[in-house]
Amino acid sequence: MKILGIETSCDETAAAVIEDGVKILSNEIASQVEIHARYGGIVPEVASRQHTLSIIPIIAAAITKAGLDFSEIDAIAVTYGPGLAGSLLTGVNAAKALALGRGLPLIGVNHLEGHMYANWLTGQTPQFPLICLIVSGGHSDIVLVRGHGDYTLLGRTRDDAAGEAFDKAARLLGLGYPGGPVVEKAALQGKDTVPLPKTRIKDSYDFSFSGIKTALLRLVEEKKIDNVNDAAASFQNTIVETLVSKTIAVALEHGVKQILVAGGVAANKALRKALTGQSPLPVSIPPMSLCTDNAAMIAACAYYKYRQGYKSDLSLDVVPGLKLTQ
Repeated sequence: MKILGIETSCDETAAAVIEDGVKILSNEIASQVEIHARYGGIVPEVASRQHTLSIIPIIAAAITKAGLDFSEIDAIAVTYGPGLAGSLLTGVNAAKALALGRGLPLIGVNHLEGHMYANWLTGQTPQFPLICLIVSGGHSDIVLVRGHGDYTLLGRTRDDAAGEAFDKAARLLGLGYPGGPVVEKAALQGKDTVPLPKTRIKDSYDFSFSGIKTALLRLVEEKKIDNVNDAAASFQNTIVETLVSKTIAVALEHGVKQILVAGGVAANKALRKALTGQSPLPVSIPPMSLCTDNAAMIAACAYYKYRQGYKSDLSLDVVPGLKLTQ
């Protein structure tokens, strides 16, 4: 079964064709990073306008790269939330038009659920039950996954998500945008010598990263940062230690078979190294290209949803604040 996936939740216009939920036939992405870098962050209206320019060419490229004709596509999958409303609308409307015009099933996919399914594109099949750490610009969640579509949220961020914290730290340190990659690059040249707090929430696996961000702000304001690279290394290590320790603790408590990591922050090499090195359980992390927003993960997720009998109709609407679990 070949599914065309469409992803436009934020600032990446993406389309991909996935076969049977595991084989990537194509995975095309039109990035807007350079456009938004001049503003130091994503401008929603700019993002949505850029999506309207890119959506048709990127879908056509995905079909061509897959070596297929549109008549060989079996279903259309699309992200309908969470994300920026204007961006989501572009993808959802394009998907609905294609589904209607071609008479194909339409499958709406939760963006966070899609991130998890990037792990099904690695060549290895994850084993249930498992714990998935979803870390991105807007989310830091620990999810117990008992089976396809069977999720329980065990921990979440109470304020800033990990990716958001990296963006703010990069801005404070004058490193640029996007925050994750530039902080990681600076950290390679620095040492963990700047004292930063680790927030511990009693009897909870929730995260809180606003405290470390505020602590860094105070150090910058008081001119106590002697070396930007050292500050970046300390900030990154503190975030990574918090994510890793809580994820492993949750996994051991619930007796799962393995740990998955998903989302843009999963591309961070320090996080990948720390979790794989410290976890007593097998760890699956997608390749860098499948950590950031892409349509391959959306199509992969849609395959398993469709097998369970899930389909959307043409009344499908965007849900910017969509939750993974209700």
